[in-house]
Amino acid sequence: MRGIAILGSTGSIGRQALEVLSLHPDRFSVTALAARRNAALLFEQVRIFRPRLAALTGMETIEIPEDLSFCRFLFGEDALETVARESEGQDVLVSVVGVRGLRAVLAARQAGKRVLLANKEALVAGGEMVMAACPETESGPTLLPVDSEHSAIFQCLRGAEGNPYTRILLTASGGPFRTWEKEKMRRAAPREALGHPTWNMGAKITVDSATMFNKALEIIEAKWLFHADPDQIQVVIHPQSIVHSAVEFRDGGVIAQMGVPDMRLPILYAVTYPERLETGVRPLQLPQVGTLTFEAPDFDRFPAIPMAYQALRQGGAAACVLNAANEEAVYAFLDGKIAFGQIYEIVDDTLQKWGHLPAGTLAEVEAADARARQTARERMARQ
Repeated sequence: MRGIAILGSTGSIGRQALEVLSLHPDRFSVTALAARRNAALLFEQVRIFRPRLAALTGMETIEIPEDLSFCRFLFGEDALETVARESEGQDVLVSVVGVRGLRAVLAARQAGKRVLLANKEALVAGGEMVMAACPETESGPTLLPVDSEHSAIFQCLRGAEGNPYTRILLTASGGPFRTWEKEKMRRAAPREALGHPTWNMGAKITVDSATMFNKALEIIEAKWLFHADPDQIQVVIHPQSIVHSAVEFRDGGVIAQMGVPDMRLPILYAVTYPERLETGVRPLQLPQVGTLTFEAPDFDRFPAIPMAYQALRQGGAAACVLNAANEEAVYAFLDGKIAFGQIYEIVDDTLQKWGHLPAGTLAEVEAADARARQTARERMARQ
């Protein structure tokens, strides 16, 4: 019986994780749950999975139903780290959105727990610290990626029997605006940006897919997870989302991981690695898929990708600044405060101003994050 704490349990990844874990009640127990503000859903999850620890990180206090007295509830931002550190069991699934996931990852590792990472920002903002805290051990990795692309790369490399790769082929669906003209895309409304063609995700990551900042963040993640040079990482547009990513080797051979676009597969693979268990995901039927297509990304329409390479070349806190400015801009766009096309401008301006900052310590990362957010907000206030 393996115990798992889920940070972000009421979000898309958290809900799907609970779904696949419930298929194997003899193998897994949910030891802790953490959500931001969705108290009603969290209470229902606690009733079903009966963890001994739960948290609402976006609330200071709330009345707890009497039937949940068996569970200890925590409140406030610090509760996320407490759950990561104090939960029972071996694993912590970090599926919260935002840079707050960084402290949770470090807290879990300080407690000796394996991290299942579905939070992009932890690696983007603090990649060097995260990787130093998550070494490969004799019993296996202490960090396993949950994002479908990085899970795919991880699976390909595990099947390569130690052969070094020459290129990582990071696939992208292209999002809802893959074929839109640049000027039309700049004026897109939030409801249009939230219409992803293949994946069902939360609002922030869905907008990131529309801007392709999700792929920018994944480039940075891949650099840290797989010890890659930036020029070894190539983005390939693949609208069908069947090839989740691929790896090329020095003999020219390419190993790809394929499957239907369903996050339950990479979630459960991370939990059960190196074993594979039933996920409830429908089998891939290639004759029904028919055609798989691939194309190069358009950097003029989607400048987020070159920004990622710029941040990696710059080093220091550049990637942290890029992430923070993007996060602020995305939520402003969703609130109707800025146009879709302005997301790129705000991130670029903020990166130019603060990309030189250091990021050797947690304090430096958090300081760079705060400065970038303040600058992005001031920039948007002048719109």
